[in-house]
Amino acid sequence: MRCVIIAGSPDAEINFIAEQVKGCNYLICADKGYEYAKKAGIKPDLIVGDFDSYSGELPDDCEIIKLNSHKDDTDLLHCIGVALSRGYDDFLILAATGGRFDHTFANISTLMYLDKKGAKGEIVSSREIIRFLKKGEYKINDCKGKTFSVFPFACESVNVTYIGAEYSADNLVLTAEDAMGVSNIFTTDKAAVKINYGNAIFILNSVVN
Repeated sequence: MRCVIIAGSPDAEINFIAEQVKGCNYLICADKGYEYAKKAGIKPDLIVGDFDSYSGELPDDCEIIKLNSHKDDTDLLHCIGVALSRGYDDFLILAATGGRFDHTFANISTLMYLDKKGAKGEIVSSREIIRFLKKGEYKINDCKGKTFSVFPFACESVNVTYIGAEYSADNLVLTAEDAMGVSNIFTTDKAAVKINYGNAIFILNSVVN
């Protein structure tokens, strides 16, 4: 089942958020994410946070989990933990990039956490989609002309094969200390990225070149 989480990035795109949450099974707001939900005219199923970034009124007709500000996990990670415990295994995370880089990096790290828990997830904005990839082949459809990047994540290197890319690769080793995996372009609507070993963060830009 799919769970949508609205995080608290200052770069939140209200109209985009409103479109993305349509038809979701379960909607959680992480702290300031509730402010964005209100602006988008969306009613969440759950609000979670220590409320250090949202100080407005909270609704009476919604489940709320208030966290201690002195805690070991982020508001977003706590949201994920609650949703996993309730049977959700497919996550769409919004308003999770931009603003402070440490927050963005922590949010991207949750994608690997989801994989470790047997779930999947992606961070999405109007500009890009971010996914965690482990060993396997991933079909990329209908993305001709879009730019993508692949970087090792939580490992020294990742071995990749690209099918249908401007800069082709077959068992190419990308190391953590260089940026060779940045800014490739899909040249066909039926492409693929194969991770032969290692872990990677995959970033697909939404704009066609």
